Amino acid sequence: MPFERDPYPFPRLENDVTFTGEKDQKTLVDTRPAHLAQNDQPWSRLNDAATLASTRRNVLYQDDEAPKDSLDLHMKGMYDHHVEFLRNKNQTLFQPETLTEDHGRILKNRVKKPPPASDMEKDQIKVWINPQKPSIHSIEGTIESHHNASTNRGFSRKHDGGFYSR
Repeated sequence: MPFERDPYPFPRLENDVTFTGEKDQKTLVDTRPAHLAQNDQPWSRLNDAATLASTRRNVLYQDDEAPKDSLDLHMKGMYDHHVEFLRNKNQTLFQPETLTEDHGRILKNRVKKPPPASDMEKDQIKVWINPQKPSIHSIEGTIESHHNASTNRGFSRKHDGGFYSR
């Protein structure tokens, strides 16, 4: 026997479709398939320009300056046996790209900006020397605090010359 009674009383609650009425379906802007539409701007501009990383991941990419084996890696290292005798293995394998800026290879898609010109000649640092040397034992001008150099392990002098005690 089918259940004839509606478990939800009136007024019937509305959901997303009945609250605002029927929603209009979005119409496609381009009726062409996606593989043809992506050849137009701006999508082709994003896909056609290769980055250095994507070029290096290509199967046909060949770097002539990259070391081909362990001997090449050691030969291209920055280690000089006559100057840096008995360095550890990690220090003998440092490559010029790691340590220097003038290695001649492009490692990132960044344009090197020249450092700003220094105005040190124009803006000289002014140095002031006090003509009279103050005593290092003087507490004049210090910030008032109970953690002060004038305290002697918790004891300090009273104004009349005696000591405070605990």
